[in-house]
Amino acid sequence: MNKNIFEIVEEVLKTNLKYVSDDGKLLKAMVYSDVMTMDKELLCLLLSNEKIKERFFKDVNGTLIFDKQKFTWFIDSKEFLPDSYTKYMNKIGLTHNGNFISKSNDVVLDFPYKDCILEGGQNKDDEKRKEIFYNEVIANDEINRMLSPKVFTNAKKYTKDGVEENITFDNNDNLIIKGNNLIALASILKRYEGEVKCIYIDPPYNTGSDSFNYNDSFNHSTWLTFMKNRLELARKLLNDRGLIFVQCDDNEQAYLKVLMDEIFGKDMFVGTVVYRKRKSQANLSKDLSAIHEYILIYKKSNLANLKKISTSINTKEYSNPDGDYRGLYKTMPCTNKGGALYTIKTPTGKEIKDEWRFKEERFYELLNDNRIVFPKNGEGKPRYKLFLEEKQIEGVIVNSWWDDLGTNQDANRDLTKLFESNVFSYPKSEDLLRRIIEIATDKNDLILDYHLGSGTTCSVAHKMCRRYIGIEQMDYIETVPVERLKKVIEGEQTGISKMVAWNGGGSFVYCELLEDAATLIDRIRLVDDESINNIKSLIYSDDRIISYILKEELLAIDNNFNSLNLEEKKKVLIKLINKNKLYVNYSDIEDEEMFVKVEDKNFTKSFYEDF
Repeated sequence: MNKNIFEIVEEVLKTNLKYVSDDGKLLKAMVYSDVMTMDKELLCLLLSNEKIKERFFKDVNGTLIFDKQKFTWFIDSKEFLPDSYTKYMNKIGLTHNGNFISKSNDVVLDFPYKDCILEGGQNKDDEKRKEIFYNEVIANDEINRMLSPKVFTNAKKYTKDGVEENITFDNNDNLIIKGNNLIALASILKRYEGEVKCIYIDPPYNTGSDSFNYNDSFNHSTWLTFMKNRLELARKLLNDRGLIFVQCDDNEQAYLKVLMDEIFGKDMFVGTVVYRKRKSQANLSKDLSAIHEYILIYKKSNLANLKKISTSINTKEYSNPDGDYRGLYKTMPCTNKGGALYTIKTPTGKEIKDEWRFKEERFYELLNDNRIVFPKNGEGKPRYKLFLEEKQIEGVIVNSWWDDLGTNQDANRDLTKLFESNVFSYPKSEDLLRRIIEIATDKNDLILDYHLGSGTTCSVAHKMCRRYIGIEQMDYIETVPVERLKKVIEGEQTGISKMVAWNGGGSFVYCELLEDAATLIDRIRLVDDESINNIKSLIYSDDRIISYILKEELLAIDNNFNSLNLEEKKKVLIKLINKNKLYVNYSDIEDEEMFVKVEDKNFTKSFYEDF
């Protein structure tokens, strides 16, 4: 009986006792480690078998080249010793060269799906699906197709005067996109790569009670893959002076920190802010009442810096008794223990020897500039003028403990007031986003939030005269964030409106990624008993569809399909298409089978073709 390649590799590897456990099983982890280091002994062992040599080595001008990647995926495949010990157990750990941190000080975050792309195609909180992990090497074509730019539809511009349709896109437009955020990020990359000054996201926390609840046994790993794919694109969108703020709680904070160290670089880590999300004590928790969340801050390069924040100033302390043209001021002491020691002569001739804040040369420069005041009719120790304008410009360095801002309760109260009902769970405070935008951006800078939620980021950016991009794949995008931004344009007075003297105005563009399902669904609804199987075969052979569907799902449909009546068959096929969000590629915009409307073509081309 001929042995298959899996049996052959196992048999050859077991000839070396270092790869065999005490109970006679092949140690895949040991093999994997030697593959990674290109161990000479392992390579010689593999070369000793002609079938292995033929499968995993390439002849390049007479030299045999080991296909390390191919062999790695071979030994890690489910078909190769599925019940044996593997490097990719149901476990996440900090490892280095296959060893956990107890054996090494140099660590990386190692999780099973780190080399995969997770689409995360969900548009309703209660609509879960088993996600497909596309390996970056094996499924490269599928990934490229999935992440290629898409066609936009239903574009409209909202202004104070109403809604404009049949529009084209301008670079100064604010943009709200409905669609899968991974695919949307990839679609905007061509236009906005290196253009975004600040990214803020409040992603699902993977608590089991939030919107991220995919049916996968590697729960942490799924979440990390979901985050990794999107953060890698986010980094490309940031400019060299850009900063990213990611909010999370204790559930994934440690893993997220290590992941972001890998993507942005440990030396690009700015710090972690602790944000007090509620003022009152919550007694709902069993052991510990959590009243804080974290915000991890990273920069794109060393050119990026956090700005100082303006402080609340008591203007009553400032006056201008001598009519100084520079305006209001207050006086501050010139003495400073440990400062420069010298003697100063007052206007009355009195000599005062002390330790001074300024070097002697600098003191007399200030004196000649009318910046020095001698109290007590010229007899007292000199004081210097601190002008109100200087104090306002100066600001203070932001600290890492934010307990002076609006809370989640404040945010919920404002949103409920705005909509006259409770429309969104756990909105973020406008005051919090005001702080982030203040320290990270200037007017007209571009801000991105690809977990838009209730729309707080874009609402605050709008009020603070920043440009913005918001992305949300959930169906509530039209009823909550879009409606909220329309109210912002009208001049609503919740949140930070009074603080920034907001009176309304501005505009934003709303659009959607064009779904490639409507045409197929129409055809399914029209078919009869004789042609329903033809439609099914068409769907099963369409590479745009099949790559998004698990084999188990297709097999289950196959097994039961013929026993269903016509209407049941239609429902099965429609459900199959609907649950897998397909979008029309920009490269197919002129394909007649896509039925792309003229107005969608015009808007999409205006978005892409200038770049």
